[in-house]
Amino acid sequence: MPETTHAIRGPALTFTGDVLAEGAAAVRYESDALIAFADGRITHFGPSAGVRPKLPPSTVVREYGRHHLILPGFIDCHVHYPQLQIIGAYGEQLLDWLEKYTFVAEQRFADPDHARRIAEIFLDECLRNGTTTMASFCTVHPHSVDAFFEAAERRGMRCIAGKCLMDRNAPEPLRDTARRGYDESKALIARWHGKGRALYAVTPRFAPSSTPEQMEMTGALWKEHPGTYLQSHVSENRREVEWARELYPDRRDYLDVYEHYGQLGPRAIYGHGVHLTGSELARLSENGAAIAHCPTSNMFLGSGLFDLKKAVDAARPVRVGLASDVGAGTSLSMLKTMGAAYQTAQLHGNGLSALEAFYLATRGAARALYLDDRIGSIGPGMEADLIVLDLKSTPLIEARLAGCDSLDEALFVQMTLGDDRAVATRYVAGKAC
Repeated sequence: MPETTHAIRGPALTFTGDVLAEGAAAVRYESDALIAFADGRITHFGPSAGVRPKLPPSTVVREYGRHHLILPGFIDCHVHYPQLQIIGAYGEQLLDWLEKYTFVAEQRFADPDHARRIAEIFLDECLRNGTTTMASFCTVHPHSVDAFFEAAERRGMRCIAGKCLMDRNAPEPLRDTARRGYDESKALIARWHGKGRALYAVTPRFAPSSTPEQMEMTGALWKEHPGTYLQSHVSENRREVEWARELYPDRRDYLDVYEHYGQLGPRAIYGHGVHLTGSELARLSENGAAIAHCPTSNMFLGSGLFDLKKAVDAARPVRVGLASDVGAGTSLSMLKTMGAAYQTAQLHGNGLSALEAFYLATRGAARALYLDDRIGSIGPGMEADLIVLDLKSTPLIEARLAGCDSLDEALFVQMTLGDDRAVATRYVAGKAC
């Protein structure tokens, strides 16, 4: 039997297009909206007075007051769930940080029980912060992927994840081989991709940790499985860029390593991209690949400041979504990530409005992941992943809000002062959690 229709009522904000390109024309705000959903999907959305008569009399409606705001669930385009236990680890820049903290933490995932425990904590923390979808790296251990997808399945979440591929420049317990990485990834694709709301990402950590043989087999694997994702890192840190050049001297630049091995195209998403050249950005745009902008991580590790305005230049726009990158990032809160993205833009001498930032964490992130036909917006047919913000979640925010005279200003207060306390409720596939 079909599921009983449920609905939520209150102020709602969504985006109908690319706010970075279209501005206010791509913003839809309803001061008194009614959003109905059944069987995990939104069935109705619009002004309450117009929608209510169309709903079955048995519809259960939950109402939220005027100091709330209904939004699509946040989307984190690039995160490492195994690094949850090293968030806030002191100092070091990227390559030293990997050796001192990351690789040590990831070796603990040889224990399946540890992987399951961290996956549970991680996803609960994501939901507490209003993130309903993420693209996550796992470790080299196949059971780390199983642990993640099993935990996501229990929560009904749409998630992207994959086994990390590394066959050099990592501790021996974290290295696979080109063949083993291929075989294990292929088995995981068969087990998880398209099962419920799970989507698989072929996951070479970054070019320096894979031999040319593994890069070749990684590109082949991705090509053999249309519809899967590919996630990796590019141009996060200047030392890393030089290292990639030394390891792949025949390639014209860092991005060309991935391009040469068939790892650019739709559903390829690269973390950071801080030091990409104009030529590299043009090729990302041409190939339909995306960048995950990780502002808290880039500042924490001293990697540099990603130039969002340059990346989305109308002459050759690149798909961009926001990302926490935890554990180098300092928070799973996409509100805090938006605030850091604003600060990064300011340091480039550019602006980033609140509406643009919220777009990058919802519809923009969904577009970067080629999921904007399913998540990231509010509308009939979309999957019912929603959050409700309490716009007065702390006394300071409540006091500050009293002086706001526009939606954009009220949202800006949320992304500069808000945190997990601002997320009053979240709905995953239409179920409150």
